[in-house]
Amino acid sequence: MVKGKERENREESEGFNRCLPPEKVKISKTKSRSDQNWLGLSSVSSWVYGPSSMEPQDADYTDIPSLNYELETLILARMPQSEHWKLCILNKRYLSLLKSGELFKIRREIGIKEPSVFMGTIGENSWWEFDGEFKTKRKLPIFQTDISFLCGDKESFSAGTHLLVSGKEFDGLAIWRYELAMNRWYKGPSMISPRCLFASATCGTFAFVAGGVGKEPNGEVFDTAEKYNPESKSWDPLPRMKKRRKFCSGCYMDNKFYVIGGRNEDGELTCGEFFDEVRNRWVLIPNMLKDNPVLSSHSPPLIAVVNNELYSLEASSNQLKVYLKSSNTWKQLGLVPVRADFNRGWGIAFKSLGNELLVIGSSSVSSAGNSKAIYTCCPDPDAKELEWKLANRNISQFILNCAVMVA
Repeated sequence: MVKGKERENREESEGFNRCLPPEKVKISKTKSRSDQNWLGLSSVSSWVYGPSSMEPQDADYTDIPSLNYELETLILARMPQSEHWKLCILNKRYLSLLKSGELFKIRREIGIKEPSVFMGTIGENSWWEFDGEFKTKRKLPIFQTDISFLCGDKESFSAGTHLLVSGKEFDGLAIWRYELAMNRWYKGPSMISPRCLFASATCGTFAFVAGGVGKEPNGEVFDTAEKYNPESKSWDPLPRMKKRRKFCSGCYMDNKFYVIGGRNEDGELTCGEFFDEVRNRWVLIPNMLKDNPVLSSHSPPLIAVVNNELYSLEASSNQLKVYLKSSNTWKQLGLVPVRADFNRGWGIAFKSLGNELLVIGSSSVSSAGNSKAIYTCCPDPDAKELEWKLANRNISQFILNCAVMVA
């Protein structure tokens, strides 16, 4: 049993683990497998800033004029998130400020939007955080779940500075929540209607989920939807959708939560629908996927929104498409540099990353067989050809989950 002071010391040490600098990612050379982590990425930085249990020290700066507290906080809020570990080792006040979440609130208020990419792989209960340019990476703390949650299917999404991972434990469906400010995992909160195989989307500090099924995969398909609030750490119910659906995908576009595709007892769904918060109701979009069908053995639709335009990666053809809202049709933009057809869309990450599209999967331009790689591009619906940039290569394992957080 951990007593009060021991528990306090343990929680403080978890916070100090964040004082370690992120590792830099090197992509120009590939080292031996023994030098690589589960992502197959080599580290340039082998140094760490002292022992992990090191506490921040309050230095004596009595001879140096101090800044106004509010001005000082505004300056710290403008630091890149990948540099926040330095605040932990300056003094305890900075560490307390970081853990309070105040810096992230100020960043939102002044319009700073810095994306980070979180990845988990099959069979691992550790996650990695990458900066938006994939130059540095940081291993998150491990959360204590069971083997069922660890090895089973999971969904992941973000809401503000919370990363939520939903899956099935032996006792039922569960959600684990990682809080960026605290650098810790917490269990819950459970959804009003716990579910899996659902659609999700992020809008600023909120997240939306819809559809899916309960604990039993072959059970009743849901038409319910919910909204997550990270401030209150709670879920609010939304009106029911027009269609029951599982294996569907979600996105946020035109200030509306879209749910697209999926299947139910009637078979594959080619319709979509969106939730209008102003009118508090769902609106059906017939035949939204009529030119972009998703087969029963394929993953849910691979979709992402960049600059308020909806893009889709067709798993059967590896074609990138953009949705034309005025005609309810899709326009081809060319092939992506990954083979989504290798596993019928499973194991492919297709996300929006600020003003770019992010795709992770088996490279179609590599000579290394089933080598996986990370690519980004700035999409243009009117472009004749898109230019994809290689952000990293030689990822060694199957990517089970990927989520983007903007903080």
